[in-house]
Amino acid sequence: MLSENVSRIVDARVKDPAAIAAAAARRVKATSLLGEHGKAMIIAADHPARGANGVGGDPTALADRFQLLDRMCVALKRPGVTGVLATADILEDLLLLGVLDGKSVFGSMNRAGLAGSVFEIDDRFTGYDAETIAAMGFDGGKMLTRIALGDPATPSALENTARAVNKLNDRHLIAMVEPFISEWRDGKIRNDLSPDAVVKSITIASGLGRRTAYTWLKLPVVADMERVLASSTLPALLLGGEVTDLDAAFASWGKALKLPTAQGLVVGRSLLYPSDGDVAGAVDRAVSLL
Repeated sequence: MLSENVSRIVDARVKDPAAIAAAAARRVKATSLLGEHGKAMIIAADHPARGANGVGGDPTALADRFQLLDRMCVALKRPGVTGVLATADILEDLLLLGVLDGKSVFGSMNRAGLAGSVFEIDDRFTGYDAETIAAMGFDGGKMLTRIALGDPATPSALENTARAVNKLNDRHLIAMVEPFISEWRDGKIRNDLSPDAVVKSITIASGLGRRTAYTWLKLPVVADMERVLASSTLPALLLGGEVTDLDAAFASWGKALKLPTAQGLVVGRSLLYPSDGDVAGAVDRAVSLL
């Protein structure tokens, strides 16, 4: 089945590139961003575009596109999964495979802050733009927004995020902002996941743009989430990140999901590459939290 799917994708890209737009046009759109359980369960797969291909002890796990697509197809077919977040190359593959009907779709927008680069904070918008997200019939766009107070590239990153927020809000599309307070340590960017730092990132991100009616936040689950999520009334989606203890992660996600602004999960690597290899089982367990 995997080789058959790959052949279908490559054949379309070589012989009929217009098939991608046609697939987007006939896609059955989601009737709601939230599932029957009242929460979003979004599968994320936009790390490879930043050169972040590692999962656990495998530094190139995400670089096997065939396996990634296969795992995503398994995840997207599980009951309770409401949507997907990815870059254009992956979303177009999934469109050609016909697995996005009834799902919310979010395009990843700024991917130039390559993992481990000296310009990581200068995260320019090299992926989707609001115009294309609207033209493809998608539901919104996501922007990573790292705020490094000691890096002079930060004002430009904030300005570019605000522009994207404006353009998405103008089109009544969700602007999914993922903020972090970050700093350089030993030549690498590290996100500060202390509650105070996450609160600060939320208050900064919540004020970006001239409208926020369609702005949602994508936030890490940290200590003292009740206080953290009380720092904004914007809807919040909880990110999974790469976790080493999945049981502990599920427990913390479940607790945070009970808070009033928490509207669901956006999880990628920890569900697509669980240590036991059971993608369906990991996804079903995450859905059960909702």
